[in-house]
Amino acid sequence: MKRKLRVWIVTAAAASVVMGSGKALAGNCGSHHQASAKASKDIVDTAVAAGSFGTLATALQAAGLVEALKGTGPFTVFAPTDEAFAKLPKGTIEALLKDPPKLRSILKYHVVAGSVDAAQVAKLSDAKTLMGQSVRLSTHSAVRVNDARVTKADIHCRNGIIHVIDTVLLPSDDIVDVASKAGSFNTLLAAINAADLNDTLRGEGPFTVFAPTDEAFDKLPPGTLDSLLKDVSKLREILTYHVVPSKVYAADVVKLNTAMTVQGSELRIDTSSGVMIDKARVVKTDISAANGVIHVIDEVLLPR
Repeated sequence: MKRKLRVWIVTAAAASVVMGSGKALAGNCGSHHQASAKASKDIVDTAVAAGSFGTLATALQAAGLVEALKGTGPFTVFAPTDEAFAKLPKGTIEALLKDPPKLRSILKYHVVAGSVDAAQVAKLSDAKTLMGQSVRLSTHSAVRVNDARVTKADIHCRNGIIHVIDTVLLPSDDIVDVASKAGSFNTLLAAINAADLNDTLRGEGPFTVFAPTDEAFDKLPPGTLDSLLKDVSKLREILTYHVVPSKVYAADVVKLNTAMTVQGSELRIDTSSGVMIDKARVVKTDISAANGVIHVIDEVLLPR
């Protein structure tokens, strides 16, 4: 008997810092609380006043994250200098400034919830970021965050700590990145943007996306897509019907006969002749992303 998938999304109000042992980091030493109490500026104002984070400040503004990092926190920010941003390939910064969801994802990958000073960093092997992915922490020859070197630590702010790094941290490709690089999901990506689901599908997940190709969207009756792009509520309903809020690989799909979607309705799964999701055929499976998996389908799924 095939089992039925029942999964629900739980949205966390705040991210936790995760140690290599898997335990949450609870709080911070008294010396930092005293230092924070003396600091009058928040993280954003401290960075701006330093004079070496102009690009970071511009990016935070473009991504709409300034107010968040002026909030109560506390936050730990691994802050790339202007020189760090200058190391990126030519045109990268300009492209990111025109893509707020992608920029927002990258910047949140530099932020950890909680105040983590240098002494604590030395005890950790990784830390979970607000973006959802974890950064690697190493203190073998120098303090490093992924491949970036910490050049100055423990800049205390009213709402957290800044550690200066010499390289911009880039997260692994998420579902949106993977779909974009594939080159065959341009209509899907345009629809995701129009429905304001880009940030969601760049989030922690995990998600399983049954992704219609451009050719699949071309099968819709004339005018349907244009109409949907003007009806955000309906478009969002259809797109979330393509998403299951868990990571379901092909080996798992063939054991199911239904799967609950983010939209709230169930997809029908038939494996009697290939793999069918409702009336769509799965043409490629198990395209992995940092926050889930993509299965390619040849028809757009329409909720019943």
